[in-house]
Amino acid sequence: MQKQLVIFDWDGTLFNSVGQIVASLQFAAQQHQQPLSDEAAKSIIGLGLPEVMQTLFPDVPELHSAILDSYAEHYVAHSQDDQWFDGVSDMLHDLKQQGAQLAVATGKSRRGLDRVLAKTQSQDLFVMTRAASETKSKPDPLMLQQILDFTGIAVEQAVMVGDTSYDLEMAQRIAMPRVGVSYGVHHVDILQQYKPLAIANSISELHQLLQAQIA
Repeated sequence: MQKQLVIFDWDGTLFNSVGQIVASLQFAAQQHQQPLSDEAAKSIIGLGLPEVMQTLFPDVPELHSAILDSYAEHYVAHSQDDQWFDGVSDMLHDLKQQGAQLAVATGKSRRGLDRVLAKTQSQDLFVMTRAASETKSKPDPLMLQQILDFTGIAVEQAVMVGDTSYDLEMAQRIAMPRVGVSYGVHHVDILQQYKPLAIANSISELHQLLQAQIA
């Protein structure tokens, strides 16, 4: 069935920010004397920030607020060079020109999402954006359902695109078609467990795949 709505994850799918997220989490952990491996830090990208704290630092809930403050300060100060993956702008503009509606479903906070939307001057590309701070964190599918309700598009006419198990599980839980990308956070073997339509290995491959879905 022809897809009318393409919903994108942000970090690791559209935006080349995974390395800086890991570095900022590591900085915050070190500031508060908490052990953290790069692998663990990378694995939680896509979750909402409260869920990140609960997953990475379950034994020190009293430090969560301070760790988040350190993370946010470091990330804002050091992420100025983060940008879309090469080809993302062309892909988004092309899909919109072909008549697809575009949306974002992200684990970022609304404040963080608004900052990068402004940085990429992409607010007008998306009919709706949902951040984890204003709904339930992935893999709960509430943010997808809210986007469907807003657009009035049936679930089978939408497709979710993401680089993590959280993205694909979220879509699978409401039977939304889904596409994985292998250049972000989670390995192909993990993504395949959620039965995606396909897994794209590059932005150019994703562009062609989505064009075929909306044609």
